Amino acid sequence: DFFSALAHDTRLRCLMLLVQHGELCVCELTYAIDAAQPHVSRHLAQLRELELVSDRREGLWIHYRIHPGLPDWARAVLEATAEGVGSQRPFVTDEQTLSAMPNRPGAPRCA
Repeated sequence: DFFSALAHDTRLRCLMLLVQHGELCVCELTYAIDAAQPHVSRHLAQLRELELVSDRREGLWIHYRIHPGLPDWARAVLEATAEGVGSQRPFVTDEQTLSAMPNRPGAPRCA
Protein backbone atom coordinates (compact mmCIF):
# COMPACT_ATOMS: atom_id res chain seq x y z
CA ASP A 1 0.00 0.00 0.00
CA PHE A 2 2.83 2.39 0.86
CA PHE A 3 4.56 2.08 -2.50
CA SER A 4 1.26 2.13 -4.38
CA ALA A 5 0.52 5.45 -2.70
CA LEU A 6 3.83 6.83 -4.00
CA ALA A 7 3.08 5.61 -7.52
CA HIS A 8 0.51 8.33 -8.28
CA ASP A 9 1.89 11.69 -9.41
CA THR A 10 -0.49 13.83 -7.33
CA ARG A 11 0.11 11.87 -4.13
CA LEU A 12 3.88 11.83 -4.63
CA ARG A 13 4.03 15.56 -5.33
CA CYS A 14 1.95 16.33 -2.23
CA LEU A 15 4.09 14.05 -0.07
CA MET A 16 7.31 15.62 -1.34
CA LEU A 17 6.02 19.10 -0.49
CA LEU A 18 4.97 17.91 2.96
CA VAL A 19 8.38 16.37 3.59
CA GLN A 20 10.02 19.70 2.70
CA HIS A 21 7.62 22.01 4.53
CA GLY A 22 6.33 19.97 7.46
CA GLU A 23 2.73 21.16 7.20
CA LEU A 24 0.73 22.72 4.38
CA CYS A 25 -2.85 23.78 3.82
CA VAL A 26 -4.85 22.12 1.05
CA CYS A 27 -4.92 25.48 -0.74
CA GLU A 28 -1.10 25.57 -0.74
CA LEU A 29 -0.90 22.08 -2.20
CA THR A 30 -3.46 22.80 -4.91
CA TYR A 31 -1.66 26.03 -5.81
CA ALA A 32 1.79 24.42 -5.86
CA ILE A 33 0.88 21.49 -8.09
CA ASP A 34 -1.71 23.41 -10.14
CA ALA A 35 -4.52 20.92 -9.58
CA ALA A 36 -8.18 21.27 -8.70
CA GLN A 37 -9.02 21.19 -4.98
CA PRO A 38 -11.38 18.15 -5.21
CA HIS A 39 -8.66 16.18 -7.03
CA VAL A 40 -6.00 17.01 -4.42
CA SER A 41 -8.41 16.45 -1.51
CA ARG A 42 -9.34 13.00 -2.83
CA HIS A 43 -5.68 11.96 -2.97
CA LEU A 44 -4.97 13.45 0.46
CA ALA A 45 -7.92 11.43 1.82
CA GLN A 46 -6.34 8.27 0.41
CA LEU A 47 -3.02 9.16 2.06
CA ARG A 48 -4.85 9.83 5.33
CA GLU A 49 -6.62 6.45 5.16
CA LEU A 50 -3.23 4.77 4.72
CA GLU A 51 -1.96 6.80 7.71
CA LEU A 52 0.79 8.41 5.63
CA VAL A 53 -0.49 11.88 6.47
CA SER A 54 -2.54 13.40 9.25
CA ASP A 55 -4.65 16.52 9.18
CA ARG A 56 -5.90 19.27 11.42
CA ARG A 57 -8.62 21.83 10.86
CA GLU A 58 -8.06 25.52 11.49
CA GLY A 59 -11.17 27.52 10.68
CA LEU A 60 -11.89 27.02 7.00
CA TRP A 61 -8.51 25.44 6.28
CA ILE A 62 -7.33 21.87 6.55
CA HIS A 63 -3.61 21.42 7.08
CA TYR A 64 -1.75 18.20 6.30
CA ARG A 65 1.57 16.82 7.50
CA ILE A 66 3.43 13.53 7.34
CA HIS A 67 1.81 11.27 9.93
CA PRO A 68 3.82 11.48 13.16
CA GLY A 69 3.36 7.73 13.73
CA LEU A 70 4.82 6.77 10.36
CA PRO A 71 7.41 3.99 10.82
CA ASP A 72 11.04 5.09 10.62
CA TRP A 73 11.66 3.03 7.46
CA ALA A 74 8.74 4.74 5.66
CA ARG A 75 9.87 8.20 6.76
CA ALA A 76 13.40 7.37 5.54
CA VAL A 77 12.00 6.35 2.13
CA LEU A 78 10.07 9.64 1.86
CA GLU A 79 13.08 11.71 2.88
CA ALA A 80 15.41 9.87 0.48
CA THR A 81 12.86 10.28 -2.30
CA ALA A 82 12.52 14.01 -1.59
CA GLU A 83 16.29 14.38 -1.69
CA GLY A 84 16.53 12.40 -4.92
CA VAL A 85 13.81 14.22 -6.84
CA GLY A 86 14.14 17.70 -5.30
CA SER A 87 16.03 19.15 -8.25
CA GLN A 88 13.86 17.50 -10.92
CA ARG A 89 10.65 18.60 -12.57
CA PRO A 90 7.88 18.79 -11.52
CA PHE A 91 9.15 18.86 -7.92
CA VAL A 92 11.45 21.86 -8.31
CA THR A 93 8.64 23.72 -10.09
CA ASP A 94 6.23 22.85 -7.27
CA GLU A 95 8.64 24.40 -4.76
CA GLN A 96 9.07 27.54 -6.84
CA THR A 97 5.32 27.91 -7.36
CA LEU A 98 4.60 27.46 -3.66
CA SER A 99 7.22 30.02 -2.68
CA ALA A 100 5.57 32.56 -5.01
CA MET A 101 2.04 31.90 -3.72
CA PRO A 102 0.23 35.06 -2.59
CA ASN A 103 -2.11 35.05 0.40
CA ARG A 104 -0.73 31.93 2.04
CA PRO A 105 -2.54 30.71 5.17
CA GLY A 106 -2.12 33.01 8.08
CA ALA A 107 -3.16 35.88 5.82
CA PRO A 108 -6.82 36.96 5.94
CA ARG A 109 -7.72 34.78 2.96
CA CYS A 110 -6.19 31.71 1.38
CA ALA A 111 -5.67 31.86 -2.42
